[in-house]
Amino acid sequence: MDCAYYQDARCRSCTELLLPYPVQLAARETAARALLDPIGNWDWLASATSPERGFRNKAKMAISGTIEAPLLGILDAVGNGTDLTACSLYPTAIQDAFAPIAAFLAQARVQPYDLRTQTGEAKYVLLTLAEHSGELMLRLVLRSRESLDRVRKASPRLHADLPGLRVLSVNLLPEHKAVTEGEIEIVLSEAQALRCQVNGLPLYLRPRSFFQTNTAVAAELYLQARAWAGNVGARSIWDLYCGVGGFALHCAHGAKSVLGIESSAEAIVSAEQSRDECAFEGVRFCVADAADPGQMPKTDPELLIVNPPRRGIGVALCRWIEGSTIRHLIYSSCNPQSLAQDLARLPGFQPREARLFDMFPHTRHSEVAVLLSRRAP
Repeated sequence: MDCAYYQDARCRSCTELLLPYPVQLAARETAARALLDPIGNWDWLASATSPERGFRNKAKMAISGTIEAPLLGILDAVGNGTDLTACSLYPTAIQDAFAPIAAFLAQARVQPYDLRTQTGEAKYVLLTLAEHSGELMLRLVLRSRESLDRVRKASPRLHADLPGLRVLSVNLLPEHKAVTEGEIEIVLSEAQALRCQVNGLPLYLRPRSFFQTNTAVAAELYLQARAWAGNVGARSIWDLYCGVGGFALHCAHGAKSVLGIESSAEAIVSAEQSRDECAFEGVRFCVADAADPGQMPKTDPELLIVNPPRRGIGVALCRWIEGSTIRHLIYSSCNPQSLAQDLARLPGFQPREARLFDMFPHTRHSEVAVLLSRRAP
């Protein structure tokens, strides 16, 4: 894929960009199989592929430049900014939103944060697109409340310039450290959540909710989990690290009971909103630490779905799964290396099917989901 940013060495985030997409995909498949095949005999299904362009539903843009002319893009090691508003990973609806957002920051007189002097206010623009509707959620990451009133006062103009803007919030990140957002979120719009639609199901994203950055591939991932749940005939399902409920809601049909567990109370509110809109009986969600076996209900499910962070589910949860009466396991991972480590801790489960979901084209990263069943005693 041609990219002027890459060719001019202004951005090298897409490390595999010079390789043709089929070559990239084959390399990611080979890497995943090298990690997982030593664990057992998998039936590898055809990979779920991605568009090469316009596939990202979320943009994270560092703010630099001046108070009169904010610049959205990336920063180098010393804080110099590069404009990335024409990055072809973003769909047109996101690209077209950057200029109105920059104008809004200038109108509100929000000083870009300077890494060198650790002064200024505006750190990041976090923008999410609901692709089925074209609606947007914009989060401004600011150092303090200093410009909050000006941002609030200028917001009607932003809504006029961006008719699709549904949710607007300010996130406060006072610390000077290598993170993207802080703990305090101030929603400035009437709407509290962005309604996304995946495979006909509503998923509500609030400002701090997690959702996969590639909607098309995420849709394939959810459909695969639904198919596996149907194939094993599971009547009771738990979804650990359930987020806004994507796996749980997709697997609700055919199951008598579905439980989603997630530490984020905000995500659980979203999941329950989707459940109620769909009128799914037998589906419930609770706030708990999915990594802590001590917080699990006492009756094991037939099927367990886990979708953990990159670090994986870890020793304690693997030990609990191994000693449980769970019959089937679906494990979705954005880090095949930690996936392989966790599966090696589950010798009581027989590998069945595996599939790569190409969530992150032009990089070496991939999402891999696997189905396992408990070995006969």
